[in-house]
Amino acid sequence: MSVVIVIPARHASTRYPGKPLVELRGATGEALSLIRRSWEAAQQVQGIDRVIVATDDERIAEHATAFGAEVAMTSTTARNGTERCAEAVASLGLTPEIVVNLQGDAPLTPAWFVEDLVAGLRADAVADVATPVLRCSGDMRSELIADRVAGRVGGTTAVFGHDRLALYFSKEVIPFAAADFGPSDPTPVFHHVGVYAYRPAALAEYPGWGEGRLEVLEGLEQLRFLERGRRILCVEVEARGREFWELNNPSDVPKLEAMMARMGLA
Repeated sequence: MSVVIVIPARHASTRYPGKPLVELRGATGEALSLIRRSWEAAQQVQGIDRVIVATDDERIAEHATAFGAEVAMTSTTARNGTERCAEAVASLGLTPEIVVNLQGDAPLTPAWFVEDLVAGLRADAVADVATPVLRCSGDMRSELIADRVAGRVGGTTAVFGHDRLALYFSKEVIPFAAADFGPSDPTPVFHHVGVYAYRPAALAEYPGWGEGRLEVLEGLEQLRFLERGRRILCVEVEARGREFWELNNPSDVPKLEAMMARMGLA
C-alpha cells in the first residue's frame, strides 16, 4: 500500500504568472521559491512513499531538479492540478493506493493536514476523494469576506452534510451567517484547504469527463467530481496554533511572509 504526493506546478498562471518561482522569505530571512517550500512541506509528511513535482515548464523543472526534487514533465493541455496529477501518475506508470495533490501554492500546509486526509480516505468506504477543511475563526471569516468585497480571489469555503460528504465548494463565503463573531469565535464557515487525496480510479477518470459548468463558473476543479456524482469527503483538521493561507495573488506574498515570521518558520 503506497501513498504518492504529486505537486502540480505551472508557470502560465492567469492570476499570477511565474508563481511557482516566486520567492518567500522565512523567519530567518532566507528566500526560497514557492515550489521549493511546497516540496519541503511534502517531505515532512509521514507515511509517504514518493514526492513528485509535475510541471509543463522547463524553468520550473530545472529549478526543482536542482534542489533535489523528482520531476515529471506533463503536457501544456492540463487544465488544472488534478488533470496534471492524473497525467503524471499515468506517464510514470504508478499504481499507488492513494494519490495526494499538494498544490504548489500552499507551502504552509502542515504535515498533519495531509496525514489526517489520507487516514480519513482510508477509513471511508464510499468516498472517491478526500479534502481537508478548517473551521474559520471570526477573524479568518472576516478576511475571506474582505477579499470578496475588494474583488480579490481569496480562499474557498466548503459546506458538507452530516456524513461529511461535500455538498458544495465556493469562492463566495458560504454558508451566509447574519451573526457577528468575535476574533477567535468558531463560525459555521469552513475554509477549504486546497489539498486532495484521490483513489486512483477516480483520478484516472477525471480528465476524460471534460470541464463541468459549475467548475468553470467557480474556477474550482473539485466541482467536476461533484457534478459527476463522485463523493468528496471533507476531513476537518485542526490548526494547532498554525496560521494557514494560500498564495493566490501578489498581495498574498507579504501576508505569507508575515505568517512565517510569526510562526518561526525558516
